[in-house]
Amino acid sequence: MGAKSAIEWTESTWNPLTGCTKISPGCKNCYAERMANRLKLMGQPNYVNGFELTLHESALELPLRWKKPQRIFVNSMSDLFHKRVPLEFILRMFDVMGQASWHQFQILTKRAERLEELSFRLPWHDNIWMGVSVENQDYTFRIDHLRRTGARTKFLSLEPLLGPLPRLNLDAIDWVIVGGESGPRARPMKPEWVIDIRDQCQSWGVPFFFKQWGGFNKKKTGRKLDGRTWDETPLRRAPGAHATRLAVGANAIAVASFPLPLVS
Repeated sequence: MGAKSAIEWTESTWNPLTGCTKISPGCKNCYAERMANRLKLMGQPNYVNGFELTLHESALELPLRWKKPQRIFVNSMSDLFHKRVPLEFILRMFDVMGQASWHQFQILTKRAERLEELSFRLPWHDNIWMGVSVENQDYTFRIDHLRRTGARTKFLSLEPLLGPLPRLNLDAIDWVIVGGESGPRARPMKPEWVIDIRDQCQSWGVPFFFKQWGGFNKKKTGRKLDGRTWDETPLRRAPGAHATRLAVGANAIAVASFPLPLVS
């Protein structure tokens, strides 16, 4: 039931969905697709469908069994706001997150338009952090969609960073994560792109988290910027208040769900 993760900015993963489809350049070398296909070849029951979008009903209530408070990355192997995910299933996941109030849940999507479209129908509990992925200047519009949602803590994942992002509007954004692409076909990330984003975050007073330089061997390239690591995160805030822009460090130990039957 438990497994470690290399995702530095979270503590656990929860995957009631697996599988996705590609919609923008950041998806080209998707790590989740590689992992899902590998797990299918290994005979893992959750991945008999490979990277086809699959709902895992039996995984819905897993966070309620995890009594230790932790930061949970929701659907690290999919996208909750994929057009084929039924609203009823999304609402059930939000209900579980609301019940498991001792955890912090981190949701990340590239489907920012659907996120905004459904936002008014979703119960935005204080412990739900909502983020969008932005890989280059062409997709900064996702930030505007995020800003118009009811999420109380909003964050950006600028990974894989594929180009410069000058003059970001970070109004109402509570956290920024930056990382380079990793893997055998990783596209390069220039240091000046990262430094500029870091400086923008400091100007806006937004916590900045540098995840990795990436490349073929991400362990070798590491995650130091200007001689140090940047592990800033928003602190837990009081109910009904905006996220506190005070940064603290974070470590990552992931807890994976056990194999579950698939529901098509």
